[in-house]
Amino acid sequence: MKMLQISSSPHIREDVRSSELMRDVVIAMLPTAIYGSLQWGFHAFFVVVLTTLAAVLTELVYQKAMKLPVTINDWSAAVTGMILALNCPPNIPFWIPVVGSVFAIIVVKQLYGGLGANFMNPALAARCFLLISFAGKMTTFTGVGTDAVATATPLAVLKASPTATPDLMNMFLGRIPGTIGEVSKICLLIGALYLIIRKVISPKMPLIYIGTVALFTLLFGKGGASPEYLFSEILGGGLIFGAFFMLTDYVTSPITPLGQVIFAVLAGLLTGLFRLYGGSAEGVSYAIILSNIVVPIINNKTVPKAFGREGK
Repeated sequence: MKMLQISSSPHIREDVRSSELMRDVVIAMLPTAIYGSLQWGFHAFFVVVLTTLAAVLTELVYQKAMKLPVTINDWSAAVTGMILALNCPPNIPFWIPVVGSVFAIIVVKQLYGGLGANFMNPALAARCFLLISFAGKMTTFTGVGTDAVATATPLAVLKASPTATPDLMNMFLGRIPGTIGEVSKICLLIGALYLIIRKVISPKMPLIYIGTVALFTLLFGKGGASPEYLFSEILGGGLIFGAFFMLTDYVTSPITPLGQVIFAVLAGLLTGLFRLYGGSAEGVSYAIILSNIVVPIINNKTVPKAFGREGK
């Protein structure tokens, strides 16, 4: 019997455009962007605006110069710029995230064929590029309120002293030093809920990812089984932001159900490893982009066998 070769699901077409999905992601990030701008002022606000604008303009100029179809109306460049901006410190010099936007759009996205062809999340790749190139500026954070001097994030404090007890309520609300968009967990969860209700993302991968980090922390964390230590690791840094807004990127995450589980667990294990045993208190960005690299292998190994075909 002759077998038909059918690609992996999904096969059902829906009346949903990529531009609508990307626009929903921008809308979902607005609460945390507004909160960060209100907390740190006009400088943080202009970082978000200029970085997003730089991403869109870079895509426009590149596509015009290369005589390619202009795709800025799909909102993907805006999403890239906004995610990058929200992953930057509020006091960062404007030109640094602008350089990051150019790198994200040209080097990571357009040189590989544009939306749908990039092998890792452009915004996270750009953030890692900036962390390597401008480590001092990218890891200097200011306090909130009247405390405008450089200060350590709760995650950095916990890294240095696992027995420390950060204020969990302030961590949840966002009254802590950190990047513009990662601090307010309540704003991030509001945005995540919007994406879930709109069916832009499924909560499966984010919850598996967070659960894996939590389990790794309980098993290997220096704070032991302390609930305060566990929740400080979950609420600290970019874990929630990464789980719902970066791990779920359509292009750089697996398409098979089993592959999505493997991907989320792998990213969670790497995040826990980097956080607890690495030189930095954070590890979300590197964990996700390293997991992005193996997505083709995950997809290939988890494609369901065709009906009627014998396995080898």
